[in-house]
Amino acid sequence: MKDKKIYYYSDELEDDFVPPKNKTRVIDGSFNYIHKNFFWNIAEFFVYRIIMMPFASVYNKIKFRHKIVGKGKLKIVKKSGYFMYANHTIADGDAFIPNRVNAPRKTYTIVHPSNLSHKIGNNFLRMCGGTPLPSDIPATKNFISALEYFSNKGCAIQIYPEAHIWPYYTKIRPFKESSFRYPVKFDKPVFCFTNTFHQRRKGKVKVITYIDGPFYADKTLPQKEQEKKLRDEVYNAMIERAKLNTYEFVTYIKKQEDADKI
Repeated sequence: MKDKKIYYYSDELEDDFVPPKNKTRVIDGSFNYIHKNFFWNIAEFFVYRIIMMPFASVYNKIKFRHKIVGKGKLKIVKKSGYFMYANHTIADGDAFIPNRVNAPRKTYTIVHPSNLSHKIGNNFLRMCGGTPLPSDIPATKNFISALEYFSNKGCAIQIYPEAHIWPYYTKIRPFKESSFRYPVKFDKPVFCFTNTFHQRRKGKVKVITYIDGPFYADKTLPQKEQEKKLRDEVYNAMIERAKLNTYEFVTYIKKQEDADKI
C-alpha cells in the first residue's frame, strides 16, 4: 500500500476492478442448494466451525486489525434469521468478514457462480456458506427456496448489493432494490455493515466495521415500494458510516471528470 493506486471508472453499477478469474459455472435446476445428507452436515460443521470461523478471525485480526462496532444490535432479533448487506470493497476480506460479523450464526453468502468453477474447492466453499446465483428459472426457484430455508433456520444471508468489488473504495456505490425482495418475501429483518478504512504504520490498512439495523419492511406498502424503502434505509445508513473513513488507499476517478480537468 506504499504507492496509491488510481482506478478510472465510467459506470458505478457495472465497472469491475476484480473480475472473476475462473470460467463461469452454469447453475441450473439440477444444482443442489440444500444438503440434508448426514455425512455432508457433519463435514460442513467441521469445515465451518472448526476451520473457517477461527481462520477468519485470526486472518482479519492480523491482516486488518479488524474491529466490529455495533455487534450487539444483532441480539435484538434473537434467534431469527436475517439478511445482511454490505459494501463490496475488500478482495481478500469480504469472504471472511461476514463470518466474524454474524458469528455465532452460520452465514450463507451469495456469490458469483465463477467461485464454484474449481472442482477441488467447490464443496469446501459450499460448506463455508457460498451460495451461487442461479443461471436459469428452475435454479432460481431452488435458490429462493434455499434462502427461505436458511433464514428460517436462524442463519444470516450475506448480500453484497454493489455486486462488483472496488478495492478500498471509501464511498457507497448506488445499488438496486432487487436484492431486497428476499427479506420482504420472507418477512425477515435486515441489517447492514459498512467497512471503513484507516491507516496504520507503514501504510497498512485497519478495517473498522459498523453494523446498523434492524430494518423492517413496511407492510402497509405494496411489495415494490417495501423493497425500495428498505433499500433506501440501508443505503442511507451506509452512506453515513462511509463518512467515518479516515484514509483513501486507492483513488477512484470518473473518466469523464478526468477528461474535463484536461
